Formats: sequence, structure tokens, C-alpha cells
Amino acid sequence: MERRSFLKVVGGIAGGYYLGKPMALRAESDSKDKEKTSDMPKRVLGKTGQKISIIGFPGLALAKQGQDEDTKALHTAYEQGINYFDVAPTYNKGGSEISMGIGLQGIDRSKIFLSCKTQMRDKDGARKELERSLERLKTDYFDLYQMHAITSPEEVERALGPGGAMETFIKAKEEGKVRYLGLSAHTTRGALAALNGYKFDTIMFPINFVEFYKINFGKPVLELAKEQGVGVIAIKAMCGGAWPRGTERTRNHWYRTLENNEEIATAIRFSLSQDTVATAIPPGFIDLFYKAIPAGKSYQKITEAETQKLQEMAKSAQSVFGRWEERAALRNQSYEPLYADNPHECCPYSHA
Repeated sequence: MERRSFLKVVGGIAGGYYLGKPMALRAESDSKDKEKTSDMPKRVLGKTGQKISIIGFPGLALAKQGQDEDTKALHTAYEQGINYFDVAPTYNKGGSEISMGIGLQGIDRSKIFLSCKTQMRDKDGARKELERSLERLKTDYFDLYQMHAITSPEEVERALGPGGAMETFIKAKEEGKVRYLGLSAHTTRGALAALNGYKFDTIMFPINFVEFYKINFGKPVLELAKEQGVGVIAIKAMCGGAWPRGTERTRNHWYRTLENNEEIATAIRFSLSQDTVATAIPPGFIDLFYKAIPAGKSYQKITEAETQKLQEMAKSAQSVFGRWEERAALRNQSYEPLYADNPHECCPYSHA
């Protein structure tokens, strides 16, 4: 498919920046940015053959601090060699898509890999969200479009069956509106059902040291993805486990995030050291995204000593996804949120 450009809507805040800098500094910025962009390692995303940065930009972080700061973060990401940008319509009630669409203006569309999602499981609902997302992101195609937050085999059956979302996915690919098809999942049963039900190009799944060592979460998904040549996008790499009861939350988030730079770097090395993992997406906070950048640039495969350290940390942590695994195993089709402030559980209508 021929690559196309963003719609030429460059104004306001975005118009005053060139990769996060005033336009007057553009010439000087050009030469410096060429050096910067080579610093972030890139990997092939499974069968897509596309090379993406090993740290991705978390669209969930947008629409929390104002457009000016969002634009700066997006352009800083590009300057630092990040070409994978992730977003979804459920993030901040659509505000993240709108902010990213504005903030990416001025960046060459052909130089980035833009990923979006839908939690709709029906054909018409998925089409409506796809078209709205394209409009908000000011683009006419997505490099990757994903079924978002799969939790059960029943959802997969609905999405892949007659009148399901997959009909929209396949048609959109034929139309050139999406290039590759993927999914994100929060349970092993849901992920395996999807991978066995359709030949997806990618899967977004929690690859996190706490879950890996506490409940073996992620291992079966990584094994099947490797067998099928499916690219893995690691989420929750910087998760430190569930908030213990009675613990004061230091950050308004549904799970405890790692804050220490050394721990962040080690946790990211763990996720990126797993077979078929192409990139890791930081949590939805700009400051944590900035901490992930040097961790990506300094990446080396995790050592035995670092692995032992993470195993010790995991012993005192609490699983986040064990509750989802239990509900999926019981085939409990209640869509009451397990975590009230989890943005992935905000749309029970999408499972209907």
C-alpha cells in the first residue's frame, strides 16, 4: 500500500514547534535529531517485517496536562528515536486520540508506526470507532489496528463470528485503511483463543516480571506467538504489582508503577529479553515515559543477577492479573470492572 501523509492541518500549538522546538531552530535541530534518532534500538515486529522502537509512546499519557505539554512529549519521543505510537479511543474518553492527532502534526507520517484499537466486538461498532479514530488522528490509515482488551474466548467468538468486528478489520485492510491486524488481551484464555482463531500479525500482552514469576502469566502466550511468528508488544513492563490493601497510593493509577530509575531499567530489560517481544509500552504518564527512554537506549539482555533481583521483588508483590485469570477460568461473563479506575474496563457495552 502506498504510504500517505497526515492531513495538512498544522496550526496553533503544533504550528509553533518542529519536533518540539521553535521553528527558528529547525535547521539546527535537523542535524542534531539525525544523531539522536539512531540511539534508540529497533526490532522487527513479528511477521509484519516492520522495524519499531523498543520503547513505544503511551497514548494513555495524553490529555492529562494540556496540549502544549502533549505536543512537546510527542515530538520529544520522535527526536529520541521512538517511532511506535500507541493510542485507543477509550483513553481519557477520546481525549488522547484528539491530542495525539494534533501533536503529531509536523512529523513525517511515513517515519512513524501508528497503532490504534477498538473495544467494539461487532462489525458496525468497530467500523464507527475506526472511522472516528482516523479522523481524530488526522490520518487516513493505521499501521496497526487491534481488538482491544480481550478477556474471554466468548468475546473472541463474537468478534470473529458473523457480524463480528473482524469483518470490519478485514474490509478496512482491503480498503487500505489499516496495514496490519492485531489484538490486546488481559487473560491467557482470551489471548490463546484469539491467536488460534485468526492469523493475527501482533499481540499486545502484559509481559511483566511480577506476573511472570508469581503466576507464570505470559509464558503460554509468548510460546504460541513465537510458534506463529506473531510480534509481541509488551504492556505493564513497569508494573510493580497490585496496590496492597491499606497502602497509600502515591500515584492515581489502578496498579503500582515502578518509580526508581534502576528498577525501571531492570524491569524493561526483563520484558524486552523475552522471545518475540519487539517493544515495551510504558504506563500512561509522561514522566514515566521519559524515564523509560534511557532504559531503552541502554538496553542489554537481562543478566542472571538482575533476574534474581526481580524474582525477589516479585515475592513481596501482589498479582494484578490473577483475578482476571480466575474469572476467565470460571467462565464468569460478568463485566463488572475488577479495577474501577482501569481504562480498559470502562466500556462493558463493547462486549455485547
